[in-house]
Amino acid sequence: MPSEPRPAPFRMPERLFAELAAGGGSAEAVAFLERAERARRLLLLRTLLDRLGTLHTPLSPAAEAWDVLKEAAAAAPGPVDRLLLAPATGGWLAHALRRLHGTASGPPLWAEAGHLCALAVAASLRAGTRADLRVPLTDGALPLPGLGLARLTGAEDGLTVAHARTSGGELTLSGPGRDGGTLTVTISPATQPLPRPAPTASDADAAWTPLRTLTHPTPVGTVAIPLEDLDPYRDLDDPLPPARLDTGEAEAWQRLFEEAVALLAAPGGEGPGRFDPGAIRAVVPWGRTSTEPPAPPTVLVSATSGDSFGAMVIARPSCPLALAETLVHEFQHSKLAALLHLFPLLDDDREERYYAPWRPDPRHLTGLLHGAYAFTGVAGFWRDRLAVARDDGAADTAGYHFALRRLQSRLVVRTLLMEGRLTPQGRALVSGLARTLDGWLREPVPYAALTRARTAAALHRTEWRLRNVAPPSSGSGGPRFRLDRTSWPDVRTHAFAARPVAPHTADEQLAAGDAAAALARYAGQLAADPAEPHALAGWIVARAVLDPGRTTRRMLARPELLQPLPSG
Repeated sequence: MPSEPRPAPFRMPERLFAELAAGGGSAEAVAFLERAERARRLLLLRTLLDRLGTLHTPLSPAAEAWDVLKEAAAAAPGPVDRLLLAPATGGWLAHALRRLHGTASGPPLWAEAGHLCALAVAASLRAGTRADLRVPLTDGALPLPGLGLARLTGAEDGLTVAHARTSGGELTLSGPGRDGGTLTVTISPATQPLPRPAPTASDADAAWTPLRTLTHPTPVGTVAIPLEDLDPYRDLDDPLPPARLDTGEAEAWQRLFEEAVALLAAPGGEGPGRFDPGAIRAVVPWGRTSTEPPAPPTVLVSATSGDSFGAMVIARPSCPLALAETLVHEFQHSKLAALLHLFPLLDDDREERYYAPWRPDPRHLTGLLHGAYAFTGVAGFWRDRLAVARDDGAADTAGYHFALRRLQSRLVVRTLLMEGRLTPQGRALVSGLARTLDGWLREPVPYAALTRARTAAALHRTEWRLRNVAPPSSGSGGPRFRLDRTSWPDVRTHAFAARPVAPHTADEQLAAGDAAAALARYAGQLAADPAEPHALAGWIVARAVLDPGRTTRRMLARPELLQPLPSG
């Protein structure tokens, strides 16, 4: 806390930077990033406190809440530190500062600033200290970060003010009721590990809704990670209401998480794609609160915010392998975001003009760097799966994903190195990724998987250019982007992961290695619409497979020039 002696300046040891630059990172390197994030949080909190000193509020002043936090930190530094480092705390801090700068919107500013009072109450409960603060309620509910949600049943709707008193880990909450009277409830908050017994009352009617945790055993004891569906600042942008998971959905998360962690638990170093799942600080379920409809096998949505180190917003899949891959991917983003808080890695004008092999749209340089770092980790994840594959089918699938992601990541690393916009630290980081990927490009992969990966990579780039890049006009310089471009689904990356047994469509024939049949089928589709991007991309790539000469190389490099479609 700020009352501590001023720490020495952060200086990352070169060996830890080298680990992270290679795409991996030991537990020591991740711990260093966490310490740096803690220092950053304290600086942001100090800035916020300075700005809130003159804010008119019906709640307890920020200075009072801060005093409660400091007292709790003195009594229980570990739990209060974990509260400060909680991803949702970082999300709230960043959002509140954006509100003060006029670049974000939300509820009345006094209510958002009053989340500091809720943090102080949660800290006091963790430490067992005393507190008496006026806190904001939303429809009678008070979120307590890291603990859960307290609720006054029958409370007045909308934003109101309540008194929160703590003593010995017990909370007494008093606020206005709908009938004009005062409601009071006393609870002893605690989180709730999964699985849990069936509830005796619905969560909506309960005075206390505990934060659930995903648990997994480790050699040093059980690790509990928040399954965060309650905190208003759990998402990437504006505050959200609680979205409590049904018991069945929460338990499905627990089962899937255990299986995913088991996949990541295999011993074998600290390289890209390997990390301790105990470093995850929160999993935020997205898009579904019940087990119906059934979850898809792949992760349809996942995201990470640089403000919320260690948190992952994920739409639950049904496949543990897909979840394990996503955990790796999103933690890579968290590591890079923490590095970007420490070092200026690149000079980015934020213009979105670069090809990213995993996106439908042009990206800026920071987006390219994030993608390269994340997918280097993903490539490492599949490299490990290839090493332990027990049959030809598993080796083929893992080999495909490893080959595809190492190729795509190396292409983006080349772009970053050639643009000349990297700082010395940025060049050191990207050069470290390049060394990792260059080493991997020399590693053997099953031939059929390697061929499909190269084909899938060519298909994505070709279709991306057809959909995004306009043919040059007379006297034009660099590439022009189409004004009518829209988002498009990348259906081929996962479709090519396995060789079709009985191919019927053009894509399936190309994935099966029958480029001639695929070419004929693509040509039939283009007879009706010669400029349809998906079919045209397939036609170009199939031609390149059959005739890898100068003409087809030019078509692959600048497919947007192919108008009208030549015959044959």
